[in-house]
Amino acid sequence: MLRRWRRTGDVVTEYVGAIDQGTSSTRFIVFSDEGRVVSVAQEEHSQILPQPGWVEHDPAEIWAKTVRVIERCLASAGLGARDLAAVGITNQRETTVVWDRESGEPVANAIVWQDTRTAGICDRLAGDEGIRRFASRTGLPLSTYFSGPKVRWLIDELGLSERARRGDLVFGTIDSWLAWNLTGLHVTDVTNASRTLLMDLAATTWDSDLAIEIGVPTHMLPDIVPSVGEIATCRGPLPGVPLTAILGDQQAALFGQACFSPGEAKNTYGTGSFLLMNTGAEPVVSEAGLLGTVAYRIDGEAPVYALEGSIAVTGALIQWLRDKIGLVSGADEVEELAGTVADNGDVYIVPAFSGLLAPHWRPDARGVITGLTGFANKGHLARAALEAAAYQTKDVLDAMTADSGVTLAELRVDGGMTANDTLMQFQADLLAVDVVRPAITETTALGAAYGAGLAAGIWSSFEQVAGMWVEDARWTPAMDEPERARLHGRWLQAVDRSLGWV
Repeated sequence: MLRRWRRTGDVVTEYVGAIDQGTSSTRFIVFSDEGRVVSVAQEEHSQILPQPGWVEHDPAEIWAKTVRVIERCLASAGLGARDLAAVGITNQRETTVVWDRESGEPVANAIVWQDTRTAGICDRLAGDEGIRRFASRTGLPLSTYFSGPKVRWLIDELGLSERARRGDLVFGTIDSWLAWNLTGLHVTDVTNASRTLLMDLAATTWDSDLAIEIGVPTHMLPDIVPSVGEIATCRGPLPGVPLTAILGDQQAALFGQACFSPGEAKNTYGTGSFLLMNTGAEPVVSEAGLLGTVAYRIDGEAPVYALEGSIAVTGALIQWLRDKIGLVSGADEVEELAGTVADNGDVYIVPAFSGLLAPHWRPDARGVITGLTGFANKGHLARAALEAAAYQTKDVLDAMTADSGVTLAELRVDGGMTANDTLMQFQADLLAVDVVRPAITETTALGAAYGAGLAAGIWSSFEQVAGMWVEDARWTPAMDEPERARLHGRWLQAVDRSLGWV
């Protein structure tokens, strides 16, 4: 594969690009061969909320903003596409796009991973066997979270069955949509495919029986490619640049945190939070409410698997307090406000805005604020909002320990909320393990860049990549066990009150 670099003085520097297409924005980041951020460009896109429980994105807007951030980032760095040795894609995962095979035009807005409109489809598919009907094959429960039922909804509700049957339409998650526009190929990687309810987790191939049962014609599905390898050559804003990595965002963060050994785990605090543990060469079907998923697959090698706990709302709760309630004018004010009180005043917020994901899988849950008295003030609400992220993470980690038998030595963390010292200390206290933040917190984009760079030969091994991981901050538990148990017990009472609302 072509290696590209630019000479800086007497030093030859190589560059890798990463497209990071997330739930609220799209970024392009250029990394150097030292793993250093060279340049970043970012643009938010519209959150379309047609009715309660529905969340959509405009695929054309996402593609247009992807082009813009690539061009802005390269210009800011003084680089051209020819200076990139390779590019990787990382993306919001289960968000579903259906488009016309010939024109490339989407048939509708993308249905976002948070969207709950497919609850009826999931209930009908579950039948008497329940939500774990397909778990032995897919590693996943039947949930509105995943892509397969979203495709079925689009086919049914938009009257697309004849076009789908004829092969006129194709489906993809956001990685597929970007790859189609960048390369002309209809592909997805194995990590994203493992989030559709349509892939056999052990075989890492599409399961035609599942596709028939869920109602998705198999010829709509993209080709499954390795997460890391020579995938295609780009055109458009990145002419001639090799596309050598595709990873779903949370798997990319696991990769960027250098969690390459079984038992290593990371938690990403974004719109939602996602705790992943590397489980090695064998898929694990959870008995405790987690997801079995593919962590990554290197071309020519066997897949590596992970257990995942997916939390729908953590950072989004802070956005809600800012945008809908007006408690703060900026997300950075929440920690200051929380610091005005000594504790949560026995106030708990369960942010089940569209149900609860792992480990509960209760689409009937809705958000509640409990424990309010005349004593409670806005500081208690701010603290309760931060603590909700930590409590939900504890629920997931407890389930992960039950499934894996592994007790973590430490938890690596990333995402915007890790800048909040109050939250990170409370997280360490609640989990009773050290919480560690890396020096480079752009771990999602970094994981895509690492994958692309490994395939392009910029980095030669996992060991070399892991050697670039540097600790920035560490929080050590300071809470005693009785207090930890008391607080978590009150949280579980609050969760119980959120259930059965719908």
